[in-house]
Amino acid sequence: METNNQNLKFRTNINCGGCVSSVKPHLDNAEGICHWEVDTDDKDKILTVASKGITEQQVIETVEKAGFKIERA
Repeated sequence: METNNQNLKFRTNINCGGCVSSVKPHLDNAEGICHWEVDTDDKDKILTVASKGITEQQVIETVEKAGFKIERA
């Protein structure tokens, strides 16, 4: 069975463990994400989302709702 899973990458201002904790419930509860992580050591604070159906726009809206800046990488 073929799936359309893909990795989506975004630049964010999620820059510390506290920020990750703030956004965690929003991303954990978002429909269509199978895994996500933020590279807080990267200067662009890259958020990688393993999508199983969620769109780039839905990820952006979810992170903005959590109070963070986000743009496509």
